[in-house]
Amino acid sequence: MNNPKSQRLADKVAIVTGAGSGIGEATARTFAREGARVVLVGRREAPLERTAEVIRAANGSASVIAGDVSNSGDVDRVVATTIDRFGRIDHVFNNAGIQGSGGPIIDMSEGSFDELIAINLKGPWLMIRAALRAMIQADQPGAIVNTSSFLSTAATVGTSAYSASKAGLDAMIRAIALEAGPHHIRVNNISPGVIDTPMLRAHGDAIIPPLAAQAALGRIGTPEDIADVAVWLCTDEARFITGQSILVDGGFNIPGPR
Repeated sequence: MNNPKSQRLADKVAIVTGAGSGIGEATARTFAREGARVVLVGRREAPLERTAEVIRAANGSASVIAGDVSNSGDVDRVVATTIDRFGRIDHVFNNAGIQGSGGPIIDMSEGSFDELIAINLKGPWLMIRAALRAMIQADQPGAIVNTSSFLSTAATVGTSAYSASKAGLDAMIRAIALEAGPHHIRVNNISPGVIDTPMLRAHGDAIIPPLAAQAALGRIGTPEDIADVAVWLCTDEARFITGQSILVDGGFNIPGPR
């Protein structure tokens, strides 16, 4: 993590939600590799501590705050604690999300729908609101990135709620980018394609080869493929990009939804 040729985010402070595994874990490690002090957020403390240990073992800076992104009190506490510990917030990566129970709409419960929307859509809204309040009050420029999905513009059977949550996120950040822009804060989404995460593996390993075969690059993505782009969006190299949902899918969607 102490690559002298890197360190593009030296001394910056980044909050990463859903940092205990998958894309969130990889992105937290990448933020730390680039010199940022990383605040790891999630509902379960044990996975966050494992991520923190990996970062610290590589001489990075990691701090753990357990909390539920769909709870406004928890979100406000995360932001306030970050300010107390580090004095600033430069970046937020809203990655916490669930796929939900899925299934056809006729089989899906109202409770499952509410939980998915609360975490995938309300959660980022709450965190963006809290972070922007703190950043604007401190006159602190920065960048916020959220995890959307290729399913925001596509769908498979059983993704009615999930696709809606991600499409809502894409629409939401366009308005927020207009509000945040005058304060020199950029807001973007990254839309992963098929990525090798615990969420994907829950469907069984057998689905991976046929999915990989459909991508132009002939493979599914890794969490690091997404992490590198998410962190890049927070660097000055992406200084003129805001209000965008950037598809990172290895060419999976080139032929269109299938």
